[in-house]
Amino acid sequence: MKNPLRKIYPYLLRYKGKIGLSLLFSTLSILFSLVSIGLVIPVLQLIFGVNGSMSDSIAGTTLFDQIKREFYRQIEIRLQTTTVSEALLYVVLWVLAAFFFKNLFHYLALYVLAPVRNGISYQLRRQLHAKLLELPMAFYARRQKGDIISRITVDLREIESALITLLEMVFRDPLMIIGSLAVLLWMNYKLTLFVLLTLPFVSWVISRIGRTLKRQSTTAQSQLGSLMSHIDETITGLRILKAFNAEHVKQSAFERINDAYYRTSNRVMRRFDLASPTSEMLGAVIMAAVIWFGGRIVIASDQFGPANFIAYILFFYQMIPPSKAISRASYNLRKGAASAERVLEILESSNPITSPPDAKVITAFCDCIQFHQVSFGYREDLILRNIELTIPRGSTTALVGLSGSGKTSLVNLIPRFYDISSGCITLDGRDIRTIELRSLRSLMGIVTQEPILFNDTVRNNIALGKPDASWSEIEDAARIANAYDFICQLEMGFDTIVGDMGSRLSGGQRQRIAIARAILKNPPILILDEATSALDTESERLVQEAITRLMQNRTSIIIAHRLSTIRHADKIVVMDRGQIVETGTHEQLLQFGGIYSRLIKLQEF
Repeated sequence: MKNPLRKIYPYLLRYKGKIGLSLLFSTLSILFSLVSIGLVIPVLQLIFGVNGSMSDSIAGTTLFDQIKREFYRQIEIRLQTTTVSEALLYVVLWVLAAFFFKNLFHYLALYVLAPVRNGISYQLRRQLHAKLLELPMAFYARRQKGDIISRITVDLREIESALITLLEMVFRDPLMIIGSLAVLLWMNYKLTLFVLLTLPFVSWVISRIGRTLKRQSTTAQSQLGSLMSHIDETITGLRILKAFNAEHVKQSAFERINDAYYRTSNRVMRRFDLASPTSEMLGAVIMAAVIWFGGRIVIASDQFGPANFIAYILFFYQMIPPSKAISRASYNLRKGAASAERVLEILESSNPITSPPDAKVITAFCDCIQFHQVSFGYREDLILRNIELTIPRGSTTALVGLSGSGKTSLVNLIPRFYDISSGCITLDGRDIRTIELRSLRSLMGIVTQEPILFNDTVRNNIALGKPDASWSEIEDAARIANAYDFICQLEMGFDTIVGDMGSRLSGGQRQRIAIARAILKNPPILILDEATSALDTESERLVQEAITRLMQNRTSIIIAHRLSTIRHADKIVVMDRGQIVETGTHEQLLQFGGIYSRLIKLQEF
């Protein structure tokens, strides 16, 4: 990708009105800045004394000359009618007025630019979050969560800084340099041409310094993402780390990543910080050359006096800050380009799991779900092979087998969390890939082994699948899920915040809220992924009662390690190494004497 920032530029066009207004205010600020410096000349002439008429010494015919001549004439009038001190006060007041308007317009330029700065981040954050919700589960299987968070936070700040820097580099700073150069050429073109001959050398030095910054910035951002992922893992797994006295193991791993990021950040920062002193030193060298060359002109000519020479130096000095800003801007743009590349990787990622243009919207499940020679793999290796399975409407189908046999992978294919590698899955005879995705998932409710709750109220967690649910519907769902009593005992009842991932609740309480969520959605197809395997006996009894109520009059697909919970299933499907090896009822499979029978004996033992 040649210049990733170019793909971010369209975000600026949404604020072209504000950018134009900011440019106008910046131009006025620069104009008054030049005027304030120009007013130093009559001040110096009044202090040092001047021979002859100040206005008559202006021989040019340009508008600039005419304004200057008229201003000097007004000073001479005051010198004739008042004292030198009062004439000096008159000029100083003009200088203060010029500085006031310079700073006023500078502030106004920044004021109207604030919504642009924040708006770019706002739009990118919005699109990134929408993209993260849209992308399939397979996208996250290949990436660290902390790295994704880093892209939506740190990288966005770098892009925002780069774009604002770009605006300043393209408009404000060049205007200041061009304006100052125009004045310098007007004051003494020979001296200014001498200055211009040095600029190619300055540009070459600055470009040599910043050549490797983009590559190093990319490395640093990637390492920061790894760092954030490591911290996330540490907080999530803190209980296990403490239980196994493994804090030192995690700390050692963290220090390795942190040290690498520290070293890379130092290289990036040192190269970035080199821009300002380098440009300042180059400016000082040029300033010394100007003083030497200009001093000779002052000595040799009466046309370019000491006051004009000092003002010339001040005008030249006006060019140094924007020149430094431009040199630093090139580094900001390189860092921004590195961040833009990482952000665009997400924004431009394709989502293969979408609804086709002619997708069928369905509202009911009438017959059966069927797997026809289905194979699936997350990458090249297949996890499921040649699956043939029929799940009739209203039946309870249980999937059993050792860990890694492919049970969860199989049920994840039904709501199209992943797409199959080959074969076909049909719902009522229609390939699920031809069904509108939202309508397909609206028919399904899922309760997992580790219930996912969000840092919100109990009420909102239950109503997740039906945001417009009435208060009575939420309460009824909680009662059916055996959750109503413990919810009422919480500090704020249904308005209690459950914490990150439901951390303020016990495992059984979280699971019952998850079941209440599924009950409220009232789906015809229910997927239960080991929903009771991680609970104590009392919690399991309450959850199992809730699940039994939930399963009534629904098509249920159950993944279970505790085989006692699926004895009454209409069909038990035994999986091994990604294949279906046995199917039948509990009694039939026991009589068969295969894998299921051995699993039952192991659990009874």
